[in-house]
This record gives sequence, structure tokens and C-alpha cells, in this order.
Amino acid sequence: MNSDDAVVQFFLQNLSGCKPQKKHLSADCPFCQEKGLDPTGRLLVYLKEDGFFYGYFRCLNHCVPGGFPLWFAKLAGLDPFTVPGFDPDRELPFLSTDYPSSNLNKEISVHADSLTTALQTQFKQAGISKDVLAELHIGFNGRYLVYPYFQEDGNCYAARCVFPDRNEDFFWHGNETFFAEEHRLFNVQDISHCENGTLFLCVGENSLLVLKQLGFPAVAVPDLRTLETLDPTRFSFIKTLFLVTSNSTESDVSVRILASRIGYKVRPFRWAAGLPKDYTLFQLAQDKGKDIRAAVFAMIAAARAFSPFATPKREYEHFNEQLSMESGSSYGALKSGFPLLDEALDGIHGINIIGGAPKTGKSTFLIQAATEMALRRIPVLYYDFENGRQKIYNRTLCRLARLSIDSIRAGNYTDDEQLRYEDAAGRLKKMLHYFRVINDRQVTPEIMRRHIDFIRHETNSDFTVVVIDSLHKLPFKDFSERRTGIDAWLRQMESIRDELQVSFLVVSELSRGDGKSYKETPHLGVFKGSGDIEYSADNAMVLYPSWDALSTDPEKERKNKLWLVASREHSPGLVAEYVVDFPYWGFVEHPPS
Repeated sequence: MNSDDAVVQFFLQNLSGCKPQKKHLSADCPFCQEKGLDPTGRLLVYLKEDGFFYGYFRCLNHCVPGGFPLWFAKLAGLDPFTVPGFDPDRELPFLSTDYPSSNLNKEISVHADSLTTALQTQFKQAGISKDVLAELHIGFNGRYLVYPYFQEDGNCYAARCVFPDRNEDFFWHGNETFFAEEHRLFNVQDISHCENGTLFLCVGENSLLVLKQLGFPAVAVPDLRTLETLDPTRFSFIKTLFLVTSNSTESDVSVRILASRIGYKVRPFRWAAGLPKDYTLFQLAQDKGKDIRAAVFAMIAAARAFSPFATPKREYEHFNEQLSMESGSSYGALKSGFPLLDEALDGIHGINIIGGAPKTGKSTFLIQAATEMALRRIPVLYYDFENGRQKIYNRTLCRLARLSIDSIRAGNYTDDEQLRYEDAAGRLKKMLHYFRVINDRQVTPEIMRRHIDFIRHETNSDFTVVVIDSLHKLPFKDFSERRTGIDAWLRQMESIRDELQVSFLVVSELSRGDGKSYKETPHLGVFKGSGDIEYSADNAMVLYPSWDALSTDPEKERKNKLWLVASREHSPGLVAEYVVDFPYWGFVEHPPS
């Protein structure tokens, strides 16, 4: 306990008979003395600085409801400005309720006095004492247990009457206005007692009784439907809200609905595997007996907020998993088949964008790289908006068989050509398990994710390569401007890359330079509608021809230079030269001259 802390000082100054301990403070209870109760009554204050209940006090005699410093100040008649953390400008939730002049207070008192010994014994089996039952005014009307729903004004206008051991048999009694869901908060006054502190929210009054017996502040709703409709503003000044429901799928759904509305202060209790459906905290108390305190503290420690972040432990595990995957053979196998390119990029990883002038062979280049990877059993999705799947398969077969398309169409082979054709056709057939062409011009990021998930499952692979030919022909249905659409797709590619371990090979068009040509010195600005390419691409490359792209002379050597113009991890520069392997629809890689 830090004696210099403001909360510690507040209680030391306003309590007598203080006995500081390591994690709590014990003192004479001033409220027991005011009420003429046990003059030796003791009050505990929890002062574990990193705990959820730092500053929470409770009387061991249950003479007043426990709470946090602002509630203590109100009970003791202290100036709230003396309370650490008091905000005079706070706006507490306001309920515009017209309370009637008549109430059930006297009737509830009679019912509380009528609680039978047999019923008290049933509660005792869960460790719940007479003091807690009296504090919550639990009663019996001769047939049904009576749970009074006192309101913020301190009066009871409605009660829920439940047949013992048969929770589905119940009815509401009292003023019908207070049967409405907005008034169905059992022990609602504990909300104001826990300002700037921690509170439990339970489904079921009996679970609340268990927590009150353990000394915790809690409110309860009777059912899941009420839980889902709670007004989040009721908990605006609660720092942490532990949520206790039964063990069921329906409860999990309701918890998520409420947590999404209240926010990350909600920490649901998590049930151990193997427990019966609809198992409750009350049943746990019956089963655990004296060990219930340790069990509840374990559940408190295990309760996690619906955080937008992974836990630090899971984050570290994920980092190690990724590191292990990247150290494996599958990651290392992500290579294009062009040795100089693979050396320059250390393989095909991340988002790789290749720009080039029209008719320079960008599609042929990527078809060759993509099919070579698929032949090595790397799953490839080829989104084609340029050539058509038949042309892609024809060109692949030509390259593998080293036969022209005219020869294949004619089908008149020499013996050697026949062998080459049959071998190539067999390889192509096997390759198609790993190579899927998509021509759907209505593709969306969501559809692409489903395609990736399918081929990963189909091929039992951790990594996938996605080829897009081309970026500027992706559908931009929801965007009025192409550049806006390109940037949106690039954002999606970044997300898919990181979430699904996907490598991208993307064709991009180039802008004409000042001289209306495509022969500028390579730089990021040459990409057409470049937008976010400079920010999204892990590697940006340009394929420039060293020949007249409009020439029809088939005998002229067609050589292209591939430049790496920008990279997150590698040095820019000339990568290699690629000579068209005419007429076999491929490229031969050479060191730059």
C-alpha cells in the first residue's frame, strides 16, 4: 500500500482505528456506529494499486452498501471536492421517471420476514448468508421467492416473483409501469455507488447474491433479452464492467451485442470447457463451497475486454508463428523462376507492381512467372482482364512444349515434338490444381478473399500468390473516379497481404512522359494514376523495351530491361534484361549489359 497515494490519504484522513495492510486498509466502520449497530464493526478498503477494485470499501456487517470514494463521501457527508478523481463538470445519466406516491416497501418488508428456514438453507448451500439476503430484501410470499427491484429513488414499485428451483415459473408484481425493461435492474443503486470504479452486471438475481456475499458491487437483469436492451449511458461513469451470464451460446451472443454498445470497459466472465449448458455462478457457488472466492477471482483474472487488439501473449505467439512460417521451405519457395529477379527481391513477397508500355510483354512476363510457381505447387490466382483463360493456357503450353501456337493448332508433330507436347500437356494438367484463372469483372475484395481461402484449403498451403492483370481494369463499381478506385483496391491488397499471407504480382499501366513517349528514366511517377502505388507497393518495377514495341519484324531481337524503381527492403536499380523467346511466349533472363 502506497501511503502517499491520494486515495490512501483520503481514507486515512476520514477513518479511525486504521490498520494498514499490504493490499487493504482495515478501520472502524463509522456507519455501524451511526446506525447504533456493532460498535466494533470493521470496514475494509481495497488498495491494490493495479487491481480493478482499488479504492473500493465495504462494511463487514453489511450496514451500508459498499462502493468507491465518491459514495463514501456521500455517506459520510464529505465535500466531494475532497475526493480524488472528482469531476465537478461530469454529467451523470438522467432518467426522467415519474415515481408514483405508492410503493411496495412495506409489503417487501413483510415478505423478507417470511423467508423460511428451508429457503435460507438452500441459499446457504451456495454460501449466501442471512445478512446478504436481508441487505437485498429477498423475501417469500408463501409460494414464490420475491426479488424486489428498488429504483434510484430508494423505493420498490415492482418485484419479480420466482418459484423456487423453477426459474421459468415467474411473474411480475406491482406497478406495471415498472415491469418495463428500462426498470429491470436489480440492485440498481450500486451503479451510483461505483462511480469511477468497477461493477458486476449479472444475468439472474441469484448470481448477484453470490457476488454480494463475496463483497463485490453488482447489479442484475432477469434475462438475456433485458441485457441486450440496456441503455449504455447507465454505465457511463463505470470504469470496468464485469459481465456474468450463464454458460450458453445464447449468452455469448447477448454479451457481444451489449459489449458492442457499451464499449471496451466490458469484461465477460468466461466459463471453463465441459460445464453444463446454462450453468450459472449460483451453481458454481454450490459446487465450489468455500472455494468459490478463489474460483471467482480466477474468472476475474481471466476476463478480457472485447479489445480491438490481440493480447500481448497472442501477439507474441503470432509473431513467432509468422517467423517460423517465413523460415520454412514454403516461404522460401515463393520465387518467380527468374534467378536475377528473385535475387534482387529475395523472392516474390508482398505487393509487387510491374509497369510497362503497351505491347512490351507485361502479361507474358507474369504468365511465365505465375505458371512456373504453380508448376512448383505454389497456389496462384490469376485475375485476368486482358487475355482470356484460353490464351493464357495456349501460351503456357507453347512455352513448356517449345512449340509455336501454329504448330500446336495444326497438330502435325515429329516424334520429338509429339513427346514434348505430351509432356507439356501433362504438366499443364497437373499445374491447374494450383493455378486458377478468374475473368469475373465483378470481382470484389470479399470475393477475392473467398477465392484465396478456397485455394489455400484446396492445396493445403500457407501462402498464396495473386496476379492481377491489370490494376487499371479492376472493377471500380463503388467509385466515381478511377484513381479513387485504384487507391481503394491497393488498401484492400495491403490488408489481404497481411491477414492471409498473400504475395501480389500486379500489372500497371504507365503514363506517357512529356514527349508523349514511354522512355523516361524510370521513377515512381511513371505509373498511370499512381495514387497510392508509392505507399502500397513493397516493390515497384518498370519493364522498358530496348526495341520498337510497334515493330512487326519477328526476326528482330526483342529485349526488355526491368528496373526496380522503389522498394521497402531492396536497393533500386537495373535488375536484368529479358529477351523475348519467340515464338514460344516466354522470356529468357540475362544479366544487365
